[in-house]
Amino acid sequence: MKPLPFELDRSAKTPLSEQIRRGITAAIDSGVLGPGARLPSWLDLAAQLGVARGTVRSAYEKLIDAQLIVSSRSSGTHVAERPSVAALPEVPQPVSSILEMYRDISAGPAIFQMGIPASDRFPAKLFSRIRAQAVRAETSRPANYPAPQGELELRREIAAHLAIARGISCSPSQIIITAGFAAGLGLALLVLGLEGRRCWFEEPGFPVTRRGVELARLVPVPVPVDESGIDVDDGIRRAGDAALAVVTPGQQAPLGPTLSLTRRLQLLDWAAQAGAWIIEDDYLSELQLRGRAAPALASLDRGGRVIHIGSFSKTISPTLRLGFIVAPASLAAQFAETAACLAPAPGASVQLATAEFMRDGHYMRHLRHMKRVYAARRDALTAYLERKGHPVVIGGLAALLRLPEGASDIAIAREASAYGLAPLPLSPWYKEQKAARPGLLLGIATVPEQRLNASCDRLCRIIDQFAVR
Repeated sequence: MKPLPFELDRSAKTPLSEQIRRGITAAIDSGVLGPGARLPSWLDLAAQLGVARGTVRSAYEKLIDAQLIVSSRSSGTHVAERPSVAALPEVPQPVSSILEMYRDISAGPAIFQMGIPASDRFPAKLFSRIRAQAVRAETSRPANYPAPQGELELRREIAAHLAIARGISCSPSQIIITAGFAAGLGLALLVLGLEGRRCWFEEPGFPVTRRGVELARLVPVPVPVDESGIDVDDGIRRAGDAALAVVTPGQQAPLGPTLSLTRRLQLLDWAAQAGAWIIEDDYLSELQLRGRAAPALASLDRGGRVIHIGSFSKTISPTLRLGFIVAPASLAAQFAETAACLAPAPGASVQLATAEFMRDGHYMRHLRHMKRVYAARRDALTAYLERKGHPVVIGGLAALLRLPEGASDIAIAREASAYGLAPLPLSPWYKEQKAARPGLLLGIATVPEQRLNASCDRLCRIIDQFAVR
């Protein structure tokens, strides 16, 4: 019987019995000790290694428990029979364009990155102190499962804020706290249960949300957007029997128009007559840079057809993963039940911290301050690019820079990423690619004043470089 292929390190902190177990396991895994191979008795191996018999016995017992070896008085100790498993071939995985876009959005920080607030202007020390207090409060509570629809303190603050800032009259019982907008969308689609039905979707519209609708097994129908928002007449012509419309009425993403009052009333009238639902993505909420933000679509809803979804990603930080749903009163209990079973609210501490941040007035002061900051960055970006011969259209917190027909906005964006710039290509926002127009979406919030000129110059050089091609 050959000596086992390992040595003991008596100076190591790892116990000798564990070294023996690891050595034998490695020999079995590598094939040095094949199935049925005879092992020395624990008495013989103890003498061979110069260790106490109990040390080897302990290692063998662990190997037996792991079913790597078997032992009997009649036949001794052997390596256990193990089924031979052929190595699985490497199967190349298809690259999802949606995951690529999600990585582009979440990568950073980078200049022109969309969906990210200006972290350099956030009162981080204040919020950190509030959050630390909330963590201590959470850990001092009796151990129990938190309310699945969210902490009552936060739901009360959100209801009060929505009444003032968005014109929505609702009770805390209608509010469900979620892990951001995407989680809210998933919960809403789950509650509505519209699998197989058609859904209006803005054209162009956020590709990740559109893919979410598809994953819920609805059929998105692209409905064009103009200067008054989604074209309701066109939606009725294309799919009057649709069961759902997903819209960004406050500031359309990515083009930026606010849904007109005429279109709002028309959309609500269609939903009431068709028995359809409307998911209102309150994209950017009250961060309207020109005047006061338009009231939410849900503020006009008298038939209980609008599900309002908001988040704190653009106003505080996407790292919170914190959002909320305002459910119609008729669906509030169903939303709460579904959240309890399948999508409970995030941890209590981040909710309690956000509630205090709102209750003490810090949230509203922060929003007022950021609107001034973003307006200044918007004006500076617009003026500089226009001087460089690249006029832009402002849509919310993004500047849309149109490109010549035939230009590859995807290639330009990819090239820009190598220089720490993160514009998003416009064309993937279109479902019907024949209607797509090339362009770049430049986040306004992530353009610090001191780096504006150099970043714009670099981007313009890249655009000119591809235009020559």
